[in-house]
Amino acid sequence: MVAVVLSPSVTEDLTVTKTCKPNNSSYFTAIPVIDLQDPNAKTLIVNACQEFGFFKVVNHGVPVKLISELESLAIQFFNFSQLQKDRAGPPNPSGYGNKKIGPNGDVGWIEYLLLKATHDSVSQISSSIFPENPDVFRCALTEYIKEVKEMVCRVLEMAVEGLGISDKEEISKLLRDENSDCMFRLNHYLPYTPELLQTAAMRNINLNLIGFGEHTDPQIMSAVRSNNTPGLQFSLKDGTWVSVPPDPTSFFLNVGDTLQVMTNGRFKSVRHRVYVVDNVRSRMSMIFFGGPPMGHKIAALPSMIREEQGEESLYKDFTWSEYKHSAYKTRLADNRLSFFLKNAP
Repeated sequence: MVAVVLSPSVTEDLTVTKTCKPNNSSYFTAIPVIDLQDPNAKTLIVNACQEFGFFKVVNHGVPVKLISELESLAIQFFNFSQLQKDRAGPPNPSGYGNKKIGPNGDVGWIEYLLLKATHDSVSQISSSIFPENPDVFRCALTEYIKEVKEMVCRVLEMAVEGLGISDKEEISKLLRDENSDCMFRLNHYLPYTPELLQTAAMRNINLNLIGFGEHTDPQIMSAVRSNNTPGLQFSLKDGTWVSVPPDPTSFFLNVGDTLQVMTNGRFKSVRHRVYVVDNVRSRMSMIFFGGPPMGHKIAALPSMIREEQGEESLYKDFTWSEYKHSAYKTRLADNRLSFFLKNAP
């Protein structure tokens, strides 16, 4: 089975790569679902981070009205003409992007907005995409980021308590720091176009479009909310890819590379990707990436190294700035943490 990875000139240059076929007709039913009001949530979060690296959160406290408002404004932007959208780009790294993901040759059937989760960045992008009335988008995005960041911090504090660490803010304080390097992304995956379907038929290609190629997130933890269109997949420990049923009222949280290092490998940074599987409906996802301050040293927490059992830190110490710059030099699918292993093969 083949999947199509789109180059910027989609209908002129369809590049075919071998991969497994996404199977969204059979969703993975063993995804951990964690109710943040559950008294056992701390233990469940730890188990999910160790076994899967991702889980679904319900009773998260983020107002549904706020989610709907931001999604509506995002759809409004992505429905603008290409000329209007291009005025907000190119991403460097913040801004509007179309098909090109990063500087190293990765592409996908996607358009997106990427920005820092700061007041200045939000204000700048709001003025860029809604120049006549930026305040509505700015207020909605600011409030959404605030609520989702707080939810992610609550989850991290539960996880830390579940690990038996005395200071529950050991990790969440990095996201709450005024110099934290948190990011926000709006991803818009268009459905198949008639022209694309015709081109694929002429070339006898089975059209499984890669929206966003497989990767791990470099940050501490990410929170994804999408509309009711499927496409998100996670990789299990054995390498099997599973499709996630969409749920527009919930969030999917996943462990990032930095959290894997801080827990000395106990929590697993999970590989994930998005396929475009619908020729009618677009997929819209909103992702908050919780990152530490640029100068913060990333290392295994002392309580995560069981010295009495002869354990040592698996990774070299590095700053978030060093890791981020290293990550931006790689392709999406690269194992970025391999460069920082103490005993690299």
